[in-house]
Amino acid sequence: MTTPTRTTTPPSQAATGQSPTPAEQGKALLRRLLEEVINQGRLEVTDELFSPELAAAARHGFTAFRAAFSDWQMELVDLIAEDDKVVGRFRCSGTHTGPWLGTAPTGRRFEQVDEVAILRVKDGRFVDYWALEDTAGRLQQLHISLPR
Repeated sequence: MTTPTRTTTPPSQAATGQSPTPAEQGKALLRRLLEEVINQGRLEVTDELFSPELAAAARHGFTAFRAAFSDWQMELVDLIAEDDKVVGRFRCSGTHTGPWLGTAPTGRRFEQVDEVAILRVKDGRFVDYWALEDTAGRLQQLHISLPR
């Protein structure tokens, strides 16, 4: 009879009293961005999460999207970090309640639109931000056709 072997995951550096690694710090920042800024609509937290050079532009973008989709929510699907970069894959949902891309509110809802963001962390804040989103899928779900 063999005895089953147990594998354990080593505790994070933060759990052992050490400073968090840049990767752990990036994951924590991205979770805060999702929960506090996007899902709770606490746009003022943007200034804590982004460098001064990016904070105003990030807050402007989040404010405009929240105005168009007042119940905007994002679900974290994947979270990957290495060194100073963190990558999140999300599913985004919301109801079109305000103007967006020159289109009047439709009252229609989009569900589970895929998005990916890559962010770089320095000194405890995001200093670079790249994002990809399925805008075509969102437009299709909302039955919006943009002029060509």
